[in-house]
Amino acid sequence: MTYQFNFDVIFRSFDKMLAGLWLGLWLAALSLAIGTVIGLLAAYGRQSRLAPLRAVVWTYVEIIRNCPILLLIFFVYFGLPELGIFFLGKIESFVITLSIYAGAYLCEVFRAGLASMPARYVEAAKAIGLRPVQRQVYVVLPVMFRITLPALSNNLISLFKDTSLAAAIAIPELTFVTRQINANTFRVMESWLTASALYLVTCYAIAWLLRRVERRYAVIR
Repeated sequence: MTYQFNFDVIFRSFDKMLAGLWLGLWLAALSLAIGTVIGLLAAYGRQSRLAPLRAVVWTYVEIIRNCPILLLIFFVYFGLPELGIFFLGKIESFVITLSIYAGAYLCEVFRAGLASMPARYVEAAKAIGLRPVQRQVYVVLPVMFRITLPALSNNLISLFKDTSLAAAIAIPELTFVTRQINANTFRVMESWLTASALYLVTCYAIAWLLRRVERRYAVIR
């Protein structure tokens, strides 16, 4: 083995890698927040009595879940301008794509959470005179989010890893920055080993933090 490791060039660019890592975390968190709203609305749509609405939501979920996310990124970033939609920048395009992608998966998560809602909570809410909207806001949604908290945690980690695909449209997150460092220094192993370590440590840190949150809140009393 003749390859000689030299991490000096990596350390000189480590601040750029950390900035790319932070951007990836921000993209994932923002996409999860928007995707949660989309998924929640879609979950209620799946439970609607209106057959056309259920059909629309089902079509959305099936199309998004069965298309590669990279294809969706290219469609939004390169395809929408062909239709006259030019106001989206790189980051906006990626966040919209990742949010729509997350919303399709969270729709099924929330639908399962709503379906597993203990009936006694809804009955108790009715007994004290809460209106339907009040029952949803004060009883159903808080309990449902506790039930689905582990799935939400997994989705955040998954979305964070998916932010590496933003490199395909030149968003300077960690993978794109690492690719630039590799191209400028030709230190292949050092660049990608460092990036892999950053992803690994960050994912474990997120998982550890979210497990503590789950132990605190993902319990129905």
